[in-house]
Amino acid sequence: MKRFKVIHAPTAVGGNPPALSKALRAQGIQSECCIISQNYLAYEVDRVLVSADSRFLQCELERLKFIFECLLKYDIIHYNAGTTIATANIIEWPVRSKGLSSLKRFVYSVYLRGLQCFEVSLFRLFRKKLFITYQGDDARQGDYCRQHYAVSIATQVDESYYSDASDAFKKKNIAYLAKHCERVYALNPDLLNVLPAEAKFVPYSHVDFSDWKASYDGLRSQRPLRFVHAPTHRRVKGTDLILESLEALEGEGFAFELILVEGMSQAEARTHYEQADVLIDQLFAGWYGGLAVELMALGKPVLVYLREEDLHFIPEQMRTDLPFINANPFTIKDRLRDVLCMSREELVDLAQRSRAYVERWHDPMQIAASIADDYLASINTRLK
Repeated sequence: MKRFKVIHAPTAVGGNPPALSKALRAQGIQSECCIISQNYLAYEVDRVLVSADSRFLQCELERLKFIFECLLKYDIIHYNAGTTIATANIIEWPVRSKGLSSLKRFVYSVYLRGLQCFEVSLFRLFRKKLFITYQGDDARQGDYCRQHYAVSIATQVDESYYSDASDAFKKKNIAYLAKHCERVYALNPDLLNVLPAEAKFVPYSHVDFSDWKASYDGLRSQRPLRFVHAPTHRRVKGTDLILESLEALEGEGFAFELILVEGMSQAEARTHYEQADVLIDQLFAGWYGGLAVELMALGKPVLVYLREEDLHFIPEQMRTDLPFINANPFTIKDRLRDVLCMSREELVDLAQRSRAYVERWHDPMQIAASIADDYLASINTRLK
């Protein structure tokens, strides 16, 4: 087999890029994950270019150096979070009333867009193979959501979250990168509505099952059921509706506990996940997140909103196997009540099916093998 080197960059969103890289290494492929900077979640990666306290010019110098390093060192550049090493963004004309800061943002945006074009053109000139994965709001667009969905994140955020400008930028950037990438991947099925027709759905692959062990002891105990909810953005996740529903159920006499996880590193948050019994995930995105995969691996049932209109993008057997309690903003209270009324035997059965589901559909080794095949096909095409 042709030997090749892979770099995953420039972020570690959701832990998916470093985990995919690790699974590729386990299959004999030279693969690394490098990110520009680390955030509070602190996912383990092979390399962080700049520290949190680095100065602006130092950060940009490291970014430029890394682009040329990739040119010399790697055969395949796998972008993630819908962006390149030059993390291009919207170019907005300076607003006079906002003064110098607005002008600085404009100049920086122009610089990043130009650097992205230079980066991609350079890699293509030297016949590097480019791949890209979209993971959520890096592709999701407000105008599409508002036109096609009754329930979506777009109904919960202000106009700046999905602005006309951001929608237009995403459309343009998706088209530009798709033209230069060998393969476009999406971790959420709804994204395939706004990505090129040839884009491919791939499940999250960030959980090592040898490390995330299932336990059903909490569900089998006689203590009150323990829910966990971990919002990164309360309105996007439907947190207020969840809290209101739980408060109402408590008023009806139901006994339970709630663990609310916010602003913690992944390692710190995991200790709380392990103590929980049931995850309440997200109510507006229409699909489950990487957190749900982690909790199912731990043997926890999951309440989440699954949008029926998008399920045709996933494999038919995957649709059949879905083990979730489907709860939307209008039914969350009823679904929570259903869970509280379930017997512990029923909950354990659902938890076991959840673990089996992630073992089948979120196995990092299987997903990495499929992506490795795509890599190899692109390398072989170059050699012909």
